[in-house]
Amino acid sequence: MLSNRSLVGIRLSFQMLAVLFFLLVGTSAYAADPSVADTEEAISAGKTVFNANCKQCHKLDQKYTGPALRGSSERQPIEVVKSFIKNSQAVIASGNAYYSNLYKEYNNTVMPSHEFLTDDDLNNLLSYIEYGDKVDPAAAAASGTDGAATAGGGGGIPNEYLTLILGVLVLVLLLILVVLGLIISVLTKYLNKQGLEEDDQEFISQKTDFGKVFKSDAFIIIVTALVVALVAKTAIDGLYSVGVQQGYAPAQPIAFSHALHAGQYEIACQYCHTGVEIGKSANIPSANICMNCHMHIQNVGGKEGISSEIQKIYNAIDNNQPIEWVRVHNLPDLAYFNHSQHVAVGGIECQTCHGPIQEMEVVAQHSSLTMGWCIDCHRQTEIATEGNVYYEKLVQLHSDSKDALKVKDIGGLECAKCHY
Repeated sequence: MLSNRSLVGIRLSFQMLAVLFFLLVGTSAYAADPSVADTEEAISAGKTVFNANCKQCHKLDQKYTGPALRGSSERQPIEVVKSFIKNSQAVIASGNAYYSNLYKEYNNTVMPSHEFLTDDDLNNLLSYIEYGDKVDPAAAAASGTDGAATAGGGGGIPNEYLTLILGVLVLVLLLILVVLGLIISVLTKYLNKQGLEEDDQEFISQKTDFGKVFKSDAFIIIVTALVVALVAKTAIDGLYSVGVQQGYAPAQPIAFSHALHAGQYEIACQYCHTGVEIGKSANIPSANICMNCHMHIQNVGGKEGISSEIQKIYNAIDNNQPIEWVRVHNLPDLAYFNHSQHVAVGGIECQTCHGPIQEMEVVAQHSSLTMGWCIDCHRQTEIATEGNVYYEKLVQLHSDSKDALKVKDIGGLECAKCHY
C-alpha cells in the first residue's frame, strides 16, 4: 500500500508533467503556423516590408528603439501578433497581458498603426522576422562582430567600455598586490619561527625602503609610460570627437514638440520640411506653415487663450520676422548631402538618420553623422530597385550578380560622391 505522502508526491509530479506538456504544446502551436513560411520568396518580400515600416525602430536579434523581433510568433499566437502590428493600441486595450507589459517596459511608447498591410504582407513580414538574416554565432565570433549594422560605422570597442576595462584591470592588479602582501606576511611569520641562520634571518627581516622604490629607474619608467598613455588616449579621444555633435539638443526659440506633432498627431515630416523630396535641403518651416494649422487650431477662449509659445508664432507674423530656429544637424562644408536623393529616390525613412524623431520633445542629433557612419550605411544598405525607374539601367548592368544591389555597388564609396 502506498502511503498518503507517496500519493501526494505522485500527484504533484503528474501535475508538474501536465503543466510542462501544455507549455510545450502551446509554444509549438504558436510557432507551427504554416502561414509563416521558410521560403526565400516570402523572406525576401518580408524584408521589403520590414525595411519600409519597421527598420527605423527595430532589429531582429537585439533591442533598439523597440524590442528585438525574432521569436515574436513564438511568444504569442500568430493572429494576435498580426493584430498588434496593425493596431497595437487596440490589442493593448483588449487586455492582452504580454503586450501590455511590453508597452509599459518601453515607457508607453506608441507603435504606429499599420492598417494598410495586407494579410500576405504580414505573413511575409513574420517569415523574414523568424527566418531572415540569421547570423552564425561562430562566423560572428570569427569576424569580431555580432552581425548587426552599427550606426557609428565602427567595429571597435566603445570608449566607455574601454575605460571600464582599464579600471577593472587596475583593480585586479591591486587585488593581486594585496594577496601577495598577505602571502609574504604569512611566510615571514612562519620562517621566523623556524630558527634560521643569521644571514637568512637578516634577509627575511629586512624592511622595504619605499623611498628607494619611488626613486628607482623602473618605477619612474612605469609611471612615465602610464602618464604618456593616458595623455595620448585623452588626445586621441579629443581628436576623434572634433566636429561630432551626437546628442546635441539646443534650446529653440519656440518649444516645438515633435512628439506632439509628428507622434501624436502623425503630421508627415514632408508637410513642414517642404524641400526634403525636391532638393538638397529639407528646409526649416516658416511661420506661415505653422499658421496653416494654428489659424484654425487655437486654445479655448480665442486669441486671448493662446499659449505663450504659440503667441510667438503670431508675433513673428505680425512683425514680419522669421523664427530664428537653431540648426541641430550640421555637416562640414566639404561634405555634400542631398535629401531628395536619399528620401525621394532611395526611399530612406527620416528615422534612419534622425532617430525616433516622432518621440522627441526636444530634437537632438541621434546619429554621429561622421564619414565612417555614412560609409558603413552605403556598404550595408540595399537599393530599393523594384518599381523604381531611376535604377532601371543599373539593375540591367548588375543582372548577372547574385548578390543584392547595394549603394556601394553604384559608386557609393567614391570620394567625389560626397566631396566635390
